[in-house]
Amino acid sequence: MNNLFFLLQKEFRQIFRNPTILRMILLMPIIQLIVIPLAADYEIKQISISVVDQDHSPYARKLVQKLTASGYFQLVEYTQSYAQATQTVGDGKTDLILTIPPHFERDLIKLNKGQLYLAADAVNGVRAGLGTAYASQMIGDFNREIREEWMLLPKFNEIPQIEITSANWFNQHFDYHLFMVPGIMAILVTMVGAFLTALNIVAEKEVGTIEQINVTPLKKHEFILGKLIPFWVLGMVSITLGMLIAFVVFRILPVGSYLTVYVFSAVYLLGVLGIGLLISTFADTQQQATLFAFFCMMVFILLGGLYTPIESMPDWAQWLTKANPPAYFIKVIRAVYIKGSTFTDLLPDFFAMVGFAILFNGLAVLNYRKRSA
Repeated sequence: MNNLFFLLQKEFRQIFRNPTILRMILLMPIIQLIVIPLAADYEIKQISISVVDQDHSPYARKLVQKLTASGYFQLVEYTQSYAQATQTVGDGKTDLILTIPPHFERDLIKLNKGQLYLAADAVNGVRAGLGTAYASQMIGDFNREIREEWMLLPKFNEIPQIEITSANWFNQHFDYHLFMVPGIMAILVTMVGAFLTALNIVAEKEVGTIEQINVTPLKKHEFILGKLIPFWVLGMVSITLGMLIAFVVFRILPVGSYLTVYVFSAVYLLGVLGIGLLISTFADTQQQATLFAFFCMMVFILLGGLYTPIESMPDWAQWLTKANPPAYFIKVIRAVYIKGSTFTDLLPDFFAMVGFAILFNGLAVLNYRKRSA
């Protein structure tokens, strides 16, 4: 036990003597937690639209005015030539082309039907899909407004209507910050834990101090604990800073218990620190450790459910997420923040995190080769 105590003293002194580590632990979460949620906006606005108006009727102008007044569409071209509009798409200046054919208003009045044509630049599939959906919804609203103008509703001939009343649970105003900030907090804790621990042992290999430790009577598990505990403490400081920034900048507080957040964070950090320690036992240089950690982080982020819902992934990808620790923590921290889930509600995720912590740290202890003098 004395060996572990002295090793912890050495690790904390080494960390506080290195200003780069402190900046990464303290400043990186603050800056990224402020910048990323503001930049990663799920709501797509300023969709560039070209209108090919071959009708020039009052209804056509009214429809164009409705689209541009919504705030979602920015009119970049108003022309009669479809070929000219497609050239604008090819130049990357237009996301969507709305074509209003000749006699649109006449057909609408006389035949009770009219046709419009939407063409989207699908290079950015998300932007094209949402732009088409927004435009289709507004055209539907425009159609309903016209029908209301024409309809005569005498009391003896009422047209049946269906009224829909909706409610949005947990996120009433569709505030994407409420969805993104907890998930980014989980990723930042993962980055701090995996990167710094991976670099820590490798840095000692490069400067040669690891050889001095190898000839001491220090046991392998004591060495791993000595490397793990300081960064576990700093990781808990990091999650505290994240929650503070979430409140100060975005006014987001967990609906559930702070204790639940800290309990899951403590167990989860043991797991990701174990990943970093395991990487450091394989790598011989900081460059190798950085590349290994970067590869792991890409997998963690893409399969963690931060940006893409896990339920929308292919079946094989959903199976892979079951072996992805951040997927569990992102789910947990969002559930506590948004839904107010309790520890009992999240018990299966807790057991999964405990399993990851035992697995990765056990592999790190087994894989660390301590040579005797």
